Amino acid sequence: MACLPSPAILVFICMLALVPLVHSVPFIVLHGIGDKCSSRGVAKFTELLSNWSGSQGYCVEIGDGGWDSWTMPLLEQTAIACEKVKNISELSEGYNIVGLSQGTVIGRGVVEWCDGAPPVKNFISLAGIHAGIASIPFCRSEWFCILVDALVKLEVYSDYVQEHLAPSGYIKIPTDISGYLKGCKFLPKLNNEINNTRNSTYKERFSSLDNLVLIMFEQDTVLVPKETSWFGYFPDGAFDPILPAQETLLYTEDWIGLKILDEAGKVKFINVSGGHLQISQSDMKEYIVPYLEDQASIQMMRRETSSYEWLSSMWNFLLELVGFTEDQPLLRTMD
Repeated sequence: MACLPSPAILVFICMLALVPLVHSVPFIVLHGIGDKCSSRGVAKFTELLSNWSGSQGYCVEIGDGGWDSWTMPLLEQTAIACEKVKNISELSEGYNIVGLSQGTVIGRGVVEWCDGAPPVKNFISLAGIHAGIASIPFCRSEWFCILVDALVKLEVYSDYVQEHLAPSGYIKIPTDISGYLKGCKFLPKLNNEINNTRNSTYKERFSSLDNLVLIMFEQDTVLVPKETSWFGYFPDGAFDPILPAQETLLYTEDWIGLKILDEAGKVKFINVSGGHLQISQSDMKEYIVPYLEDQASIQMMRRETSSYEWLSSMWNFLLELVGFTEDQPLLRTMD
């Protein structure tokens, strides 16, 4: 007569049936202008998010980091990020993006334009430049500021400036919209602004995000206006007032799918205290980490009580099947 399997084996088999085949969703970090993945701040930021969320984080470097972030055209930076994402095998089943300032628009470029890339699930934007800015962001050395000013005076929408100064790709002068649409090489394409060249694929890909988290910094003086982090901006032709995202044409005509996401409750407009990218660890834990955690594991934890009750009943049934009772010790000792 065949032997019955031991209770431990039977229970183990039952427990396997409860465990879903899940994996932790990794994330990438795209840093801001003048920074690099190896800098203390970015490295620590990535490490903390990885530790707190339990998901593997990768900082994606473009070129040499600091210098190239200023001088390499954003279309080229985005293309490099696209290829790097496709070559990280751990991202192949999907990943999340955490973008910092200039890194937010590069990240959106990856979402909208990167053919053959794995799907992006959650997009977390810190101090994003989504609707553009009306002035060049800060530079950290006096001689470089002089160079930047000289380039801008050559006309920000000229081919030369567009090819040699990355921020020129998202400078949007409200009183020169025709020059912007004609000469700016990056943001008009990213935001699907040019009427006769709008691409439905960009909208389809962007609106497929599970969540779009837009974090604006209340004391941000680097981005003008700071509301660009929420897709807010000046009206065409004037520097006043600042329109909320919902009153811009990008939203009302839904050029990129922002309205679709918002009406589905997938856009989180978050305002935190601090200057540009000055985020506290408590705000990181509250506003970023939840969108990096393994959601499948969280759902399993929520079902823990009901699963335990089911498993307890199955356990008692198996014990009775093989001749054990609840008051019979499983471990026997010899005198």
